[in-house]
Amino acid sequence: MKFDFKPIITTILWIALFLLLALVLFAIGLMIGYGGLGNGETMQVFQRETWEHILDFIR
Repeated sequence: MKFDFKPIITTILWIALFLLLALVLFAIGLMIGYGGLGNGETMQVFQRETWEHILDFIR
């Protein structure tokens, strides 16, 4: 009896596609939230200094 790997590979590909799409949508949400609603520069949300400044408020 031969084991069929096709359903397993298909499931892994769907999960990887879902995670990639979630990551892209998260990044777009960060850009809209920080740049559009927060009156900041859109790409500045990905800089380390921005996150250090945000974390200083939390600590």
